[in-house]
Amino acid sequence: MENRVLSIRGMTCAACAGRIERVVKKLEGVESVSVNLATEKATVAYQPQQVRLAAIRGAIEKAGYEALEPDKANAADEDRALKKKEIKTLWTKFIVAAAFSLPLLYIAMVPMLTGYGIRLPYPKGLDPMNYSLIYALSELALVIPVIGVGYKFYTVGFMSLLRRSPNMDSLIAIGTTAAVLYSVYNTCRIAQGQFIAVESLYFETAGVIITLILLGKSLEAVSKGRTGEAIKKLMGLAPKTAIIMQDGEEKEIPIEEVEIGDCLVVKPGAKIPVDGTVTEGHTSVDESMLTGESMPVDKNAGSPIYAATINTTGSIRFRADKIGADTALAQIIKLVEDAQGSKAPIAALADKVSGVFVPVVCLIALAAGTAWFFGTGGDIKFALTIFISVLVIACPCALGLATPTAIMVGTGKGAENGILIKGGEALETAHKIQTVIFDKTGTITEGKPTVTDVLTADGLSADDLLQITASAERGSEHPLGQAIVAGARNRGLELLKADGFDSVTGRGIDAQIGGMRVLAGNRKLMDERGISFASLERDSDRLADEGKTPMYVAGDGRPMGIVAVADVMKVSGRAAVESLHKMGIEVAMITGDNKKTAAAIAGQVGIDRVLAEVLPQDKVSEVKKLQDEGRKVAMVGDGINDAPALAQADVGIAVGSGTDVAMESADIVLMRSDPADVSAAIRLSKSTIRNIKQNLFWAFGYNVIGIPIAAGMLHLLWGGPLLNPIFAAAAMSFSSVSVLTNALRLKRFKATR
Repeated sequence: MENRVLSIRGMTCAACAGRIERVVKKLEGVESVSVNLATEKATVAYQPQQVRLAAIRGAIEKAGYEALEPDKANAADEDRALKKKEIKTLWTKFIVAAAFSLPLLYIAMVPMLTGYGIRLPYPKGLDPMNYSLIYALSELALVIPVIGVGYKFYTVGFMSLLRRSPNMDSLIAIGTTAAVLYSVYNTCRIAQGQFIAVESLYFETAGVIITLILLGKSLEAVSKGRTGEAIKKLMGLAPKTAIIMQDGEEKEIPIEEVEIGDCLVVKPGAKIPVDGTVTEGHTSVDESMLTGESMPVDKNAGSPIYAATINTTGSIRFRADKIGADTALAQIIKLVEDAQGSKAPIAALADKVSGVFVPVVCLIALAAGTAWFFGTGGDIKFALTIFISVLVIACPCALGLATPTAIMVGTGKGAENGILIKGGEALETAHKIQTVIFDKTGTITEGKPTVTDVLTADGLSADDLLQITASAERGSEHPLGQAIVAGARNRGLELLKADGFDSVTGRGIDAQIGGMRVLAGNRKLMDERGISFASLERDSDRLADEGKTPMYVAGDGRPMGIVAVADVMKVSGRAAVESLHKMGIEVAMITGDNKKTAAAIAGQVGIDRVLAEVLPQDKVSEVKKLQDEGRKVAMVGDGINDAPALAQADVGIAVGSGTDVAMESADIVLMRSDPADVSAAIRLSKSTIRNIKQNLFWAFGYNVIGIPIAAGMLHLLWGGPLLNPIFAAAAMSFSSVSVLTNALRLKRFKATR
């Protein structure tokens, strides 16, 4: 199975996207295809042994569209240039069309306004009553350039009709062609002396319709460009060049020429070109564009660094470890692109309606026009107004843009805040979450043990006890021992030399420090050696109740004190749980710790349900149990030993750094490793789904209300005026713009509250 993304050129509405999906699905070996109107991309999953990519592209091109592979190095720049050119071309066409359609509208409307007592300046030589033929030919001359700049509506629209797959352009082409041909027919009648035909000219209708639709298309193109700003920002982050060390000299080369293992130099204020590991120097790096974290991160020899982050202070040298598509930035861009190209389940109804929308509208327009023609005793002008209005007011674009634009803006906004959402389905499911399960280590806690308390006996100071214990533990590989050593060094304590070291399995250590025999370990070790800690027993129990691990220390058979170690809570842990509670979401914690320790940690942050003493392989069954209760469950873990549980959950949320963005098991990746981002991700989902529902409501409602009005239902029921085709065109043009504008409101979403 292979997945490829193709850029599609030539789509105008949801009907085009539906046609491409249908023709590609017919190819043997194609497993699935999803066409996104907003991003103008098609995602195709196929079996290379059965169908070649060239055949897929050929089918798309045969359907009347252009298919390109956007996987070249300069694809982002080319795409931006094409979009910019498209917008410029549309605005130019609109200006030309407006320059001719405005005088055309003036010529056509002023004589009508005169009948209502409104007098405006008007050329006497164009008086329709006295110079009917000149009046008609002047309108024809003015409408021809407008039709010329809107020629694509006709070439694409009629070609789609011939392929039996009509689209929005087909509706415009049929409606305006009917208006122009009917007007040309009446111009011929005027030339033959039937001057009454001057009242049946529709040139201005066709011209203004095309002009308004070009305006709508221009605004739509600008709005669509704004929906993809997040991905464009990400693509624009990567530097174009790198400084490499060659033969002891610095040399600037294109980023494409960097190879794994190269020694690169980054100066203060410069962007880091590729992922790598610092080999020389010390600096602080601004990683906010990857993680959303505003504080710079200190980097020394051995520290990882990532492409597109900014070196703020010192000059460093580093080894290139990942280049091109393997960098963290490239993986993030791919995740965001995949998410923006995906479809949420909520879009299914709109896709079904869009697939039959244009043919149904054509039938409604024909039926309404015919019915009014016979109902009015053969009034062709009345029937034609109905026919054109129905065709022009219908808008499949709004339906096609309702979901993908909101997903584009939502996933882009998430990426800006370090929340990577892998697809539309995950985005939709997240807003239904009822229970969030946090894996304790690395999510609620920091994931590494830290010295929290130092309690002394026998007159020792806390620093003395910590120094002796750390000196004894220096040879230990146990995480608790390493934490004590790190704690001593953090306090600036100098470690003493150990003359002997012996590890007591499952108990602790036995060492010689400055002629003193030091024991450090658990209570069992002290009991076995007959050393009583009765004076510190109350403190020991308190520490255990707080979820901390007490390390008992004795010297020459006498108790010296207790060094407590714990995997400390993340600063934002309690705030994260409180935020979820405010949303009515139950919070659970899953851990392999004993029940007492787990309950102590859960109590510190207000967790509702504790799942303790759970082995990694049993986490899946715990998720299933909650799902069997009928609850929608999100699992939050580090994406490694939690992978099966992440996959089992309705939404898997991985907490990890930029190097973990490709974790297949998770649906959402939190770049900042901040548990508070879990609630932010769910709020973003709720905001996006609410926006999609608003878009769909307006898109469906617009057509449900607009088409009957255009068909003359108000005129039939209450004798009201008919909907002028010009106003129908204006309404149709701005329906898509209104949907896009509503989607852009998501850009105001704030991850923090």
